[in-house]
Amino acid sequence: MTQVPNYSSICILRLSAIGDVCHAVSAVQAIQKAHPNAKVTWVMGKIEAMLLADLPGVELVIFDKKEGKAAFKKLKNTFKGKQFDVLLNMQVALRAGFVARCIPAKVKIGFDWARSKELHSLFINKRIAPQKEAHVLEGFKEFAGAIGVDDYTPTWRMPYNAQDQNKADELLGQEYLANKLFVISPAASKAQRNWLPERYAVLADYAHEQGFNVALTGGPTELEVNLANNIIKHSNSPILNLVGKTKLKELLCVLKRADLVLAPDTGPAHMAVTVGTPVVGLYAHSNPARTGPYLYQDYVVEVYHQNLLEQTGKTAQQVPWGTRVKGDDLMSQITTDSVKTMFDHVVNKEGLE
Repeated sequence: MTQVPNYSSICILRLSAIGDVCHAVSAVQAIQKAHPNAKVTWVMGKIEAMLLADLPGVELVIFDKKEGKAAFKKLKNTFKGKQFDVLLNMQVALRAGFVARCIPAKVKIGFDWARSKELHSLFINKRIAPQKEAHVLEGFKEFAGAIGVDDYTPTWRMPYNAQDQNKADELLGQEYLANKLFVISPAASKAQRNWLPERYAVLADYAHEQGFNVALTGGPTELEVNLANNIIKHSNSPILNLVGKTKLKELLCVLKRADLVLAPDTGPAHMAVTVGTPVVGLYAHSNPARTGPYLYQDYVVEVYHQNLLEQTGKTAQQVPWGTRVKGDDLMSQITTDSVKTMFDHVVNKEGLE
């Protein structure tokens, strides 16, 4: 049996996005448990750091891509005179590769050959073991395994405090806290991944009929604000609109209070997973077996596989893992009846009657 090195300093590189850093938290915390004496530093994006600030025992170093070349210079200055025992480069994007160049480490571990893209191989000197048909989180688990962490069941200790929870509770109000709560987080980063507002409205009305209070969550962007307004316009039931009203940690606490979340392929779906809230995920463009809500993949409603077969003539097992399908209207193929059926299934299975 190979002896595991006694690491004193470990650097994690995963800049984005919200869902992916949520997946990575479980790996980082497993690493901390296995290497309690190691100082752990995590280089991540500015927005992601807003969610993970004060992550227990982890030093966060922010890389703000909007700063351009200055961000790389700042990173070099931050790590000047330092040397990590190991860097876990958990991102294949070219920008992340150049970030990795600014991080001094004896060993730089990256993805296996099959998942190496955008010149990723130039910025590492060791690889994780290859995996077949793995969820994104499973890939991050393999990074932990590469430095001696035995296989583990993912758990999360997300960093929020009483003030964050109190603010979330204040926004929800006593009426919403006293009853079952159905949260719809309707917007993904790209409009084509969003379900139709009138269909979200149908589910809001359906949940209300089943005795749930309904709330909308999201950021302050024009896309998210307009989508929320359109959902409310099409709905016949009271909906609490929290879109643009929560910081990321407050949003996390709202999701923690929820009994059930409905969301497309978006960060809040994975945030909900970290606080143990069941998620009904809506997927069309990406394989939910790779990017779906990790603990609730059985609750996904998807049209990905049928579109992949139609566009390529092949199944997910016959194309490169992670292959996406294209089309602006794919989400419209997800019917309200199919989502209602899944809603009923989850309510029954989770004991939310």
